[in-house]
Amino acid sequence: MFTEHATGPRQKIRIGDLLVKNGVITDEQLINALTTQKKTGGKLGNTLIELGLVTSHQFHEFLASQMNLPFIDLKHYNYKPEVVRLLTETAARRFRAMVLSQEDARLLVGVADPTDIYAYDELTKILKQPIKMAVVYETELLKALDTVYRRTKEIVTIAEELGEELSQGDTNLERLLTETDVEDAPVVRLLKSLFEDAVQVGASDIHIEPDEKVLRIRQRIDGVLYEQIMKEKRIASALVSRLKLVCGLDISERRLPQDGRFNVRVKGRSVDIRLSTMPLQYGESVVMRLLDQSSGILQLEQVGMSAALLKRFRHQLHQPHGLVLVTGPTGSGKTTTLYGALNELNSEEKKIITVEDPVEYRLPRINQVQVHPKIGLDFARVLRAGLRQDPDIVMVGEMRDKETSDIALRAAMTGHLVLSTLHTNDAISTALRLVEMGAEGYVVASSLRAVLAQRLVRKVCESCSHSDSLEPGSTSWLQNYHGRVDFQIENGGFRKGRGCPACNNTGYSGRIGIFELLEINFDLADALRRNDSASFAAIAQNLPSFVSLADSALVLALEGVTSMEEVLRVSGQIEESLQLATNSSQKAVSTEQPNNSAE
Repeated sequence: MFTEHATGPRQKIRIGDLLVKNGVITDEQLINALTTQKKTGGKLGNTLIELGLVTSHQFHEFLASQMNLPFIDLKHYNYKPEVVRLLTETAARRFRAMVLSQEDARLLVGVADPTDIYAYDELTKILKQPIKMAVVYETELLKALDTVYRRTKEIVTIAEELGEELSQGDTNLERLLTETDVEDAPVVRLLKSLFEDAVQVGASDIHIEPDEKVLRIRQRIDGVLYEQIMKEKRIASALVSRLKLVCGLDISERRLPQDGRFNVRVKGRSVDIRLSTMPLQYGESVVMRLLDQSSGILQLEQVGMSAALLKRFRHQLHQPHGLVLVTGPTGSGKTTTLYGALNELNSEEKKIITVEDPVEYRLPRINQVQVHPKIGLDFARVLRAGLRQDPDIVMVGEMRDKETSDIALRAAMTGHLVLSTLHTNDAISTALRLVEMGAEGYVVASSLRAVLAQRLVRKVCESCSHSDSLEPGSTSWLQNYHGRVDFQIENGGFRKGRGCPACNNTGYSGRIGIFELLEINFDLADALRRNDSASFAAIAQNLPSFVSLADSALVLALEGVTSMEEVLRVSGQIEESLQLATNSSQKAVSTEQPNNSAE
């Protein structure tokens, strides 16, 4: 290690000895860390953090104070991309460094390891300006680099190159698709850049959409699509054909939709790609869902549930039998929650069988079955066969029809714990949906134990977050929803993001779940037996333990985690679904009245 003089770092010292000297760690802990460091080959600081001997914050602040360097938290630092790009991406990632600002003819450079004298010398040579160093978290540094060094320009350049090559004749496309060594082919490099850019910004989907005169490539980030337009429309056929080839699909079939799957490694991470094609007026549209297998399965504690709700949900998961449903629209995080539940229930004492379409994450010890409707291996058939395999727990990817729901409900009645999903908008309408699908009310009442409804809301970007005063529309909604706007709500910690490079100028970064859990008690079960949907909805809404999705979102807004704009967005969808449920209940009551009068 070194201390910094006016011209830069010169005097070398040892960080481990300093930590011991200042009482941060003991001699024994240092020896243990050094032994581990030799085995892993990592840096001492990272080793100390991984062993839990110091926290990341504690270590970096200590490092900064001992070296007389500023410590900067990049989460709250508004850097400028054009300044960051003064250093090439290769050098930035190699030396774990990032140019933060330019002032007084000196560059402020954030580094993860200020003890690296070689990196300091090389950065000075590359930047050709005097530099001043600051200490930053390595994890935050890498996230910032992923945000700044996008692949958008590279994608455009390769697309132009591919367009020029294809303009020379159709034989070029045939060659690209048939040659075995095509690593340097423009179409392969373009796809590689697309995947790298998507992984860097945390995109969940990539959409390739040919239009009349342009090609649109869109990425879904935090649930919202962001578009890049390319003039080279003719490259769309090359991209689609190459992707079909990778998936083993029929490249000559352009009139019918096709589905496929393949795996790629991007920046050392294993990413599963689920691909779907659809014929459009101007070509074929491709949507690819990205599943990062290297990130592992989230634990239930990580999905965003409050401690109280998590305790109630876990209680239902550890019951010996019954049906537990996780509901919400597409992209609401149902699969993540279900896999978190399976991960917790997975043990050598329990046999677990899943029926999925498709199998998204591979779990050890769990018998996962991929359905194939084309050969007759549908949900119902696999479920019937699975119940003969003596399972303790069964997970059905989705209840799509009456036959599947009937088998799952009866399995829950006969001693199995069944987990499944439904595409409904809230917990209350879910039980009613089962009845609408043809299940008998008494069967649903006897089988259904709990329904967890969920959505994902965007989190306010920490780097550009600021206080947000309520607009008249927000105040009006609160008055209508809660009956009054009390002091806490009027002066709550509402926040929103201004937009900055860290969040791609959206004001949001990342998403978090909001939940409502409905546990079926005697009164609710009795209403189901009587097919009384109006009473069921009224009883559920008045339960003391029931917290609606809108209330869950409002709590996060008051804590400054999400914005009031997101609460209103989610609440608008919820109010629409509740209105549909109310209309359904009124319709059910009106159809029963003639029968009652006849009696």
